[in-house]
Amino acid sequence: FSMVTDIKPQKTERPIFPFTAIIGQEEMKLALILNVIDPRIGGVMIMGDRGTGKSTTIRAVADLLPEIQVVAGDPFNSSPTDFELMGEEAKVAVLQNKDIPLEARKVPMIDLPLGATEDRVCGTIDIEKALTDGVKAFEPGLLAKANRGILYVDEVNLLDDHLVDILLDSAASGWNTVEREGISIKHPARFVLVGSGNPEEGELRPQLLDRFGMHAEIRTVRDPELRVQVVEQRSNFDQDPEACLSENAEQQQELRDNIVAAQELVSSVKLDYSLRVKISQVCGELDVDGLRGDIVTNRAAKAYAAYNKRTEVTVDDIEAVITSCLRHRLRKDPLESIDSGDKVNKVFEEIFR
Repeated sequence: FSMVTDIKPQKTERPIFPFTAIIGQEEMKLALILNVIDPRIGGVMIMGDRGTGKSTTIRAVADLLPEIQVVAGDPFNSSPTDFELMGEEAKVAVLQNKDIPLEARKVPMIDLPLGATEDRVCGTIDIEKALTDGVKAFEPGLLAKANRGILYVDEVNLLDDHLVDILLDSAASGWNTVEREGISIKHPARFVLVGSGNPEEGELRPQLLDRFGMHAEIRTVRDPELRVQVVEQRSNFDQDPEACLSENAEQQQELRDNIVAAQELVSSVKLDYSLRVKISQVCGELDVDGLRGDIVTNRAAKAYAAYNKRTEVTVDDIEAVITSCLRHRLRKDPLESIDSGDKVNKVFEEIFR
C-alpha cells in the first residue's frame, strides 16, 4: 500500500485561462464584468468572428468570481439570506428559524449545448422517484443549476427559438415556472445569460436580441504585434498553465476584490435626473422600441460607476456603456451604410455634449 501514498495529489480541475491575461476585447470584458456586478442588466450577447476568444473569456470570468455561500445540498444554490434567491424548502427552513448548514461553492457556470431538450433546461418529473416511491417529485434542470451563476449558450443564433424564449423569460424575471405531468413548481433562476454567436451563421430575431441587456461586437485583431502577443500568451499557457496562473494571480485577485466592492456599492450609486432624461432622449431619438434600452443603460451606467469606486454617475460612465446597451435595439434599415454603434455614438454626442 505504500506505493499509493507516494503519489502527489493532482489538481482534478482543468486549468482555466486567466481573465486578466486576455489581450484586447475590452468591450466584451467590460460587458461581462458589469453583468456580474449587477445581474439585472440582463445578460450579454457577444457577436464576433470565429476564433476571437469569446468562449475563453466567458469561462475565464466565471473562474474569476469569488465563491458564494449556499444552503448545503440545495439543488437551486439557494442563498441563506435573500428570499429572491431561495428555493421553497430553504425559504420554509429560514422562516421557521431552523439551523441551516451552509457551504461555499464556486459560482456555477452552466454550458447549454445546442441539442438540449426543453425537459433538461426547465426540469421535469423525477421518473426514478415516481417508479420507486410512487411520489411526484421534481428533477431540477439547467435553469435551477444556473441560479446565482452564469448560463452560457454558444451559437445562440442556432438554438431553437422556443428554448431561447424560455431562457430569456427566466433571465428577465429571475424565476422559472414549470407546469408539466401534474407538477407545478416555481423556483429561483437568477443568472447572467451570456450568448455568443457568429453573425455569418444568421441573425437572432429582433425581439430576442432586445431581451439581451448588452451587445458586444468583436473584431479580429489586425495589428500583427498584438496578434503575436496573443499567440505567445496562449502557447505559454498551454505549455505550463500553473506558471501562467501564478503570474496573473495578483491581478486576478485585485479584479476580484474590485468586483466584490462594486457589488456592494452599486445599490447606493445615484444617477442624476437630468442625465436620466438625456438617456431617454437618446433612446427616443434613435427610435428604440420599448423601454428596455432606457432601463438597461441606467443600470449599466450605475454598475460602471460602482466598478470605478464612485457613487455618482458621470457623463463618461454613460458614454462607456450606452453603445453596448443600445446598438442591438435599433431598427435595421437595409439602405443605411452607417454602423449601428456609430449611430448611437453620433446621437449621444449631439445630446450630451
